[in-house]
Amino acid sequence: MTTVLGIWHLEVEGGKERPFNTPASVQITNVAFGEISDPTSRAVVKLTFESLTSGLDDDEDDDEDDDDEPKLATTVLCSLTPGKIEQASVNLVLDSDAPFKFEVTGKNTVYLTGNYIRQAVDDEPSDSEGDYDLDEDAYDLREVSSDSDSSRFEEIKDDEPVKQKRARESDAADAKSPAEKKSKKLKADGGKPVPVDVTEEGKEKKDKKKKNAEEKKVKPEDAEKKETKVPAEKTIAGGIVIEDAKIGTGPQAKKGNTVRMRYVGKLTNGKVFDKNTSGKPFTFHLGKGEVIKGWDEGIVGMQVGGERRLTIPPKMAYGSKKMSDIPANSTLVFEVKLVGIA
Repeated sequence: MTTVLGIWHLEVEGGKERPFNTPASVQITNVAFGEISDPTSRAVVKLTFESLTSGLDDDEDDDEDDDDEPKLATTVLCSLTPGKIEQASVNLVLDSDAPFKFEVTGKNTVYLTGNYIRQAVDDEPSDSEGDYDLDEDAYDLREVSSDSDSSRFEEIKDDEPVKQKRARESDAADAKSPAEKKSKKLKADGGKPVPVDVTEEGKEKKDKKKKNAEEKKVKPEDAEKKETKVPAEKTIAGGIVIEDAKIGTGPQAKKGNTVRMRYVGKLTNGKVFDKNTSGKPFTFHLGKGEVIKGWDEGIVGMQVGGERRLTIPPKMAYGSKKMSDIPANSTLVFEVKLVGIA
């Protein structure tokens, strides 16, 4: 079983090479021209990779090859010609953590599109055996709301019931008020106890407690303002709006870091088009163009454990391109959590 984790794309300029190393497996499904700068220039898209034949040499040569560099092989993915063939469908999976290099001949820029994927292995439990085991950083965003209330990520535990014992009648009979006990100690002439006004003394204590409570009492609206923390909202470069629902306590994410994320992606009408809420977190290199610009800019500065809402305008997302369930010129909303930095 193969699970799609997110959209992947790569831009390779004509006449140049583009080294590529992905932290997750990638499935390439389409190769296409963008804007045609030279209508007469044919493009050949090549891929260089480590050849498996490097491990099939004769046994007598094994010792000599132990210290050699991995053997590389180059293949052609497709050929594109302006005005005739401007895109080609492919089905190629690139393994994670393996080095690759793309090369495009000619003068026109070529765009490769596909998906980050996770392929199930034999020792992974199937759906019938239960959900995937979550790591300590995993959490469920399926019920996440579109607002920025950080309390949605916190567990709420019911108070444990307090065990109470019924007082014995004899104990209840022995329980006397301080005023009644005092009346036994004060005696008038002749040995008779001096009566104490229990009602007046009790009233005095009650008034004192009420006064103390009023001094400490906080108006309901003031208490609500004190407990409710309004998320910090600001607009950064490109018109991206970031809203921190929870500030993390770990290190900050910087461009160049390898970050591990949980997320739910929505359209402005609330429709969810993509999410990563369980299993292996979505991992990518921040600021390296492996994701949309809204992520490369909007996640910078988050701390591990932090939660943020990103509102990304079309120009920082997919622009005028229609991507699967995402219409062209769509503003995207992401609820994200930074669970780790490699």
